[in-house]
Amino acid sequence: MSNQLKKHRGVLILFTIFAISINLRPAITSIGPMLETIREHLSLSNVQVTLLTAVPVVCMGIFASLAPLLNRKFGIKRIMYVMLILIGGMTALRGVFSGFPILISTAFVIGISIAVIGPLLSAMIKQYFPDRAASVIGVYSFGMGVGAAASAGLTGLFYETTNSYLFALSIWAILAFIGIISWFFMMKEDIEVQQKDSVVVKLKEKGRSPWKTGKAWLFLLFFGLQSALFFSIITWLAPIALSAGMTLLQAGTLLSVMTTIQIFLNILLPLMMEKFPARKLWINVMLISGLLASCLFWTGFHPLMWAGAVIMGIPLGGLFPVALLLPLDETDTADETNSWTAMMQTGGFIMGGLLPLLIAFVFDWTSNHTYTFIIITTMYLVMFGLTIMIGDKKEIE
Repeated sequence: MSNQLKKHRGVLILFTIFAISINLRPAITSIGPMLETIREHLSLSNVQVTLLTAVPVVCMGIFASLAPLLNRKFGIKRIMYVMLILIGGMTALRGVFSGFPILISTAFVIGISIAVIGPLLSAMIKQYFPDRAASVIGVYSFGMGVGAAASAGLTGLFYETTNSYLFALSIWAILAFIGIISWFFMMKEDIEVQQKDSVVVKLKEKGRSPWKTGKAWLFLLFFGLQSALFFSIITWLAPIALSAGMTLLQAGTLLSVMTTIQIFLNILLPLMMEKFPARKLWINVMLISGLLASCLFWTGFHPLMWAGAVIMGIPLGGLFPVALLLPLDETDTADETNSWTAMMQTGGFIMGGLLPLLIAFVFDWTSNHTYTFIIITTMYLVMFGLTIMIGDKKEIE
């Protein structure tokens, strides 16, 4: 960790990163268990209801490049407050007003907020933990895993208890309050994130534009495919389980099992990769696990689907932190990391939002989840090729 921080401040930053990161998935992942319920209540097509997860993810891509601009103009302190308030407010609004326009508009605003927060957190990690980036990325992804697991597993339970999908979707606004309080105490300690001066000067002298760098484009494709896999599986696993004869509660529990495994691997795999840095080997293990799990889901046989949920936690837990580490390994400054991460997430999240929407189009057309699994399998195979091209972490002299 950087020498500029005392130990207690380092712990405070770690907790704050966790408290903020738990807000980056529930507004999206809570839709999956409610997909069929929302579709029936509002008389929507599969494409329309999938837009509720696709729109925020695409926004996370389109608006990711705003992060470094807003950071330099207004400062991370103000921007983080605004983004967390927007996530909490829009999530709470889902419990007050009903209807597709409200759901889609709140999804849009939430997507923009997540888009800005993500690269800023990566820049913080690069600045304050340059020698322990993998471990801290583990905390970051662990927080997102906790938020995703809680919302995927408990949203269905809240619906069964209250018989209100509006309450089940809006309850996750509580997490934004936790993030805001944590950010307040961190800012009270006068912890600052460099935005100008020496960092910018260094970037002008040594920085590389990610848009003109081939390796950055490989990172973008890798990030986009892992994002598409995550959101496709989170969105469509519950409907697939329901079509295989499971109840809503069983389908929600299946999601919860998968995301619970993901939580532990979110933090365990980055630690293992830091100790044994054979990046290409680790990625291939994750991809093989994902292919195996997809095949088990494909059978529709309930015991094999439960086994698939456990195994699918491996790629879902590992691929995201690996993707976040790629620009951190390749860049030299916090500001450069911010730019590379924003570029990677710009194109990556657009892919991550559109590919699950493609699944919805195909399913509306065919009413057959065989094509869903063909699309998912194809994404895994393409990622094998990208892994070979990206290679292992570069050695820094």
